[in-house]
Amino acid sequence: MELLFEGGKGVLIGGRELAMTAARAAAKKKAIDVQVLDLQGIFPVADYFVICSGRNIPQIAAIAREIQDDLAKEGQRVCRRQGTPESEWVLMDYGDVIVHIFSEQMRQFYNLEHLWGDAKVISQNF
Repeated sequence: MELLFEGGKGVLIGGRELAMTAARAAAKKKAIDVQVLDLQGIFPVADYFVICSGRNIPQIAAIAREIQDDLAKEGQRVCRRQGTPESEWVLMDYGDVIVHIFSEQMRQFYNLEHLWGDAKVISQNF
């Protein structure tokens, strides 16, 4: 099945597969504490969160770039991206999957894992 994007086409893959691909991409760039949360039935906007941290601004940028590149190879384009590595929180919206890349300090401050504590953690070790 193909999914049309502005300016091109992409391949539709399942949300869980997309989340796992994003998590593996983050792990390739040595992201800290990569987690995939299953939000199905809990959050109406997305089915999965991928949450990870980088140690510094260059690593946060590298993680975001690797995720975007790996998902592009699967025919997926980011629908919306907010934040910059300098802001210490990059959010990448892939529809059913939202990727959050934090600095360690920002991740502790926002504590999304606690906020979405009802979510099932699919995987923590990549």
